[in-house]
Amino acid sequence: MRVSLILAGLNGAMAVGLGAFAAHGMAGVEMDYARGLVEKGAHYQLIHAVALTAVAALYSAMPGGHLLRWTAMAWVVGIVFFCGSLYAIAFSGIAAFGMVAPVGGTAFIIGWLLLALTGWRHARLR
Repeated sequence: MRVSLILAGLNGAMAVGLGAFAAHGMAGVEMDYARGLVEKGAHYQLIHAVALTAVAALYSAMPGGHLLRWTAMAWVVGIVFFCGSLYAIAFSGIAAFGMVAPVGGTAFIIGWLLLALTGWRHARLR
């Protein structure tokens, strides 16, 4: 799960940087929509960066962590497609990038369900 920790750190840094850019570099009423997209993307990205950190910690404490690997992968896919599509729309103005956002949202949901399944399976093993 070393990769999950690396990705957590990189995504956390990116989310904070983009959030700061939205707050300070996207001033003016004409930027309201784009700023809102970047803020939402950064919010989801930061939440899932923290979640990736937790999954990496859980992996070392739980036997049979293959579902945790899938959880992490699903969240990374979610970050790329959901957050990435919001950033792409905000910075390019091309709304068609929004067509891939549901792929990312679905990946986020799948990741959370895999985490729940991991907990259920782990409880059964005890």
